[in-house]
Amino acid sequence: MPSPLVDVESWEPDTVVVGVTGPTATLATHGDVDLPLPFASVTKPLTATAVLLAAQEGLLHLDEPAGPPEAHPGVTVRHLLAHASGLPPARGGPVSLPERRRTYSDWGYEVLGELVAVRTGRPFADHLDLVVLRPLGMHATQLVGPAGSGAVGTVHDLLRFARELLAPQLLDQALLDAATRVAFPGLEGVLPGFGRHCPNDWGLGVERKGTKRPHWTGELLSPQTFGHIGSSGAFLWVDPTLELACVELADRPFGPWATEVWPGFSDAVVTAFAPDATSVA
Repeated sequence: MPSPLVDVESWEPDTVVVGVTGPTATLATHGDVDLPLPFASVTKPLTATAVLLAAQEGLLHLDEPAGPPEAHPGVTVRHLLAHASGLPPARGGPVSLPERRRTYSDWGYEVLGELVAVRTGRPFADHLDLVVLRPLGMHATQLVGPAGSGAVGTVHDLLRFARELLAPQLLDQALLDAATRVAFPGLEGVLPGFGRHCPNDWGLGVERKGTKRPHWTGELLSPQTFGHIGSSGAFLWVDPTLELACVELADRPFGPWATEVWPGFSDAVVTAFAPDATSVA
């Protein structure tokens, strides 16, 4: 039976690289897994992991005040990680109270990077490299831009990170479980590229599939699936129930091509690599 990964050759981007992994090893890849490509917002789960590790080491607390001066004084690290802070997408926009709705905020991740830099005494990019990238062997990945969207790296490296999310070696399992549960349940909001959802569930640094329909991960992955998409045409999803993860990087910005092919591709990956899975539709 041919691998569904070859289907990416028919996608709109000139270059698409994909990989599938279980908790301990890569199961299949297609394309040049050592080719550096932009992660865009798939950077956010990496940044969130670095923030969580700072919390694990006692350098900060998830429920401590952490908003910029423009934010409501009750905004915490947890709010920022979960896009529930009331901060707008970009610095300088209108600010609202926390926990009113799910507002996707790149600004919030800039604030988190600044906070960690102050607490650790080193630039956030250096902290990310020291506590996440190097320990996981992600030697071809680096943060060259904002904390929420500035990573560039390879599918080979991103598969290593996906395995950390399936079977953590750096994060305490209890902390990873807390991060991948729904934070501030019931909030409505827009999932960038895929419309408004109520609820629009997120964990800490990752989006939760939950009951969203339609969803970019398709129909066969469990509601516990979490991950992220990027404006560079990238995605990462992790299904802890199926113990399966998939990553993709491309050389074409996110657009209609991605919304058309990602759901069916994800379903084909599940069918090929977790054939006992049943539809959750």
